[in-house]
Amino acid sequence: MKKIAVALGLVASMTASVSAADTIRLGSDFTYPPFNYKDKEQNPTGFDIEIADALCKEAQLDCEWETISWDGLIPSLLSRKIDVIMASMRITEDRKKRVLFTDRYYKTPAQFAGLASRSFDISEEGLEGLRVGVQMGTIHDRYVTDQFGDVVDVVRYPGQEEVYNELANGRLDLVFANSDQIMLSFLNTEHGEGYEFVGEPVTDKEHVGEGTALALRPRDEELAQKLNAAIAEIRANGTYDEIASRYFNFDIYGD
Repeated sequence: MKKIAVALGLVASMTASVSAADTIRLGSDFTYPPFNYKDKEQNPTGFDIEIADALCKEAQLDCEWETISWDGLIPSLLSRKIDVIMASMRITEDRKKRVLFTDRYYKTPAQFAGLASRSFDISEEGLEGLRVGVQMGTIHDRYVTDQFGDVVDVVRYPGQEEVYNELANGRLDLVFANSDQIMLSFLNTEHGEGYEFVGEPVTDKEHVGEGTALALRPRDEELAQKLNAAIAEIRANGTYDEIASRYFNFDIYGD
């Protein structure tokens, strides 16, 4: 009887919702500047980090950060190693089958980028035989694979900075990522001189989702509601705009 009681207790602890009194473990891969990365002292920093800190303060939550590889974020969430994913994760129909998203905290399109001195046609015929770099496991990986995987060599990397380095070193023809991230972390830097956006921005929900949000386990609705209320409040009281202005000279929240 004692063994049965212990087993039932373990099941209950695994399925229980996160309590407001618990320490909320936020997970990110910290490979995506200026949204989430680590400074020289290895401290979490970036837009995502500041927004998360503001949300935790507003919702009166005790939060701490955990470093998880991008492709391990959802498995770590579902296995209770972390409680919330805060890593610029797009809201997509496929992900909604596994996780519960908060309201969005920003929304931007995705786009290709490559050498300005070359001419590119974003079509199966125009991209045939080219090497296209993406961060593995992202919507950008899926889009290029689904749309052009039969004709291009999709080259996947653990972090976004590696994608840009490989493009600048001539080992890729194109990259595909969020347009704002490409602009801020590559095109507007010395590293990205001579490169430009290629083709039109990709905005359809099927491929780039409905915006970017925090992700939780489906049963943690109470915590999601607290975070949604906090998102609305920092938007209303100016905290969101104050943080965003330190990183962007355009409206990152989107339409």
